[in-house]
Amino acid sequence: MALSILIVAYLVPGVAISGIWAALWLSLFLGLINVTLKPILIVLTLPINLLTLGLFTFVINASLILLASSVIKGFAVDGFFVAMLFSIALSLVSFVLNKIFRK
Repeated sequence: MALSILIVAYLVPGVAISGIWAALWLSLFLGLINVTLKPILIVLTLPINLLTLGLFTFVINASLILLASSVIKGFAVDGFFVAMLFSIALSLVSFVLNKIFRK
């Protein structure tokens, strides 16, 4: 996950990460909030998620990235749409890296 974060931070303009330690802390923090906070937010926003056919999940992911940027020193995101792009790109890069390293 830290490797994915470093790759995406390099590719997406508006995202800055100071180094490997910030990427490791960010991956730990994102893992924790994805296990604890994200399911609660998904349940609370279920009607909106159903109306938008699940697209509101991107808003939740971007909000969690912004939360992480305010907590983790050495990680900065310029705005909401940059956080959304970072979230989508992180998912794609993580998927590709998992496919490569699982073989």
